[in-house]
Amino acid sequence: MGKRGNQVKKIIIAIDGPAGAGKSTIAKKVAARLGYAYIDTGAMYRTVTLCFLESGRPFSEEEVTAIANRICITFQYRDGANRVFVDGREVTDAIRSLEVSQNVSRVAAVRGVRTAMVAAQRKIGEAGGVVMDGRDIGTVVFPGAQLKVFLTASVEERARRRYLELKEKGVPVDLADLEKRIAQRDELDENREISPLRCAEDAHYLDSTALSIEEVTEQIAQMAGKVL
Repeated sequence: MGKRGNQVKKIIIAIDGPAGAGKSTIAKKVAARLGYAYIDTGAMYRTVTLCFLESGRPFSEEEVTAIANRICITFQYRDGANRVFVDGREVTDAIRSLEVSQNVSRVAAVRGVRTAMVAAQRKIGEAGGVVMDGRDIGTVVFPGAQLKVFLTASVEERARRRYLELKEKGVPVDLADLEKRIAQRDELDENREISPLRCAEDAHYLDSTALSIEEVTEQIAQMAGKVL
């Protein structure tokens, strides 16, 4: 493991990719493997979306931007899980609702919201020793990240994984409908004007369709080892 002076070198690892690719699951495992902090950037946009939905106000860029600038999002690792809080209130489960999932792309596409979240993410990760996952970490938030990974999988496989996840939680959902929603989410994310989803030129492209969580984690850990 490389060192800077007497300090162990800690890098920034950026994991980007489409909805349902398993970014959060993999990022958590990579962080645990390396002893790094895990920052769930997608959860930050979901939290802004939840606060907007709870406000009951009509959608406008000004409204969601004001919310993004007003709230304070924090993370705590408790009981083996990464928990999300907004202004001291836990929203870990609430931000994963279908309603939030259906609205988060629209909120995340607002320039003011992205500006606020990117500033917060840079502040959290500037010291290194972090794993961040999202849509634009390696292209916008930390273009200088020492390790960038673009993690993807087929639409069918991503829908299947999400279906099993929701089924385990007792949430009734139709697999075909999930496939349709994920494809629509891809189109929105790839074609939005602000920070569209794309693979950075210097990112490692990793298709996890036929790989297990452990295999993907191992591959990324090995990539990090080569950088360190």
